[in-house]
Amino acid sequence: MLIALNKPYGVLCQFTAADGRRTLADHVRQKNVYAAGRLDRDSEGLLLLTDDGRLAHRLTDPRHKQAKTYLVQVEGEPDDTALLALRRGMRLSDGPTLPAAAEQTAAPDWLWPRDPPVRFRQHLPTSWLSLTLHEGRNRQVRRMTAAVGFPTLRLIRVRIGEYALDGLASGETRTLLP
Repeated sequence: MLIALNKPYGVLCQFTAADGRRTLADHVRQKNVYAAGRLDRDSEGLLLLTDDGRLAHRLTDPRHKQAKTYLVQVEGEPDDTALLALRRGMRLSDGPTLPAAAEQTAAPDWLWPRDPPVRFRQHLPTSWLSLTLHEGRNRQVRRMTAAVGFPTLRLIRVRIGEYALDGLASGETRTLLP
């Protein structure tokens, strides 16, 4: 079984939490499935869940280098130098990153409102990037955009390998063919 979840902002990528925070159990009714990968609590978008250990391994093992595409709202307007640094790869505190596909893009017209809304500063513009990575380190997208001077305000994963969000509303699930 393979399930796509559009993980809302503020939801933990686990099924239980002792402190009453929202978890996957608030959105996924199927039993005996586990997240193939993670999204931080403050990230949104595509999360795959499965009961198939081999599939989970193929989706998450770094040796398989599954492409993961994110829409990233950043503070400011990245210039060609910042985009080139993202594309070439950069050194983070835990070592060099692989090159990434990085492009400026328009705000998607299908985007759902976030609760709570993203903070805005009156005198600082925001813009959107599409970033595709072939690795998945802890908070990597946020660290990469900060390293080039454009902090992430909102992060939405839209694709993992061949699987895409494709119109799935925030908090909804869809059963996929593995």
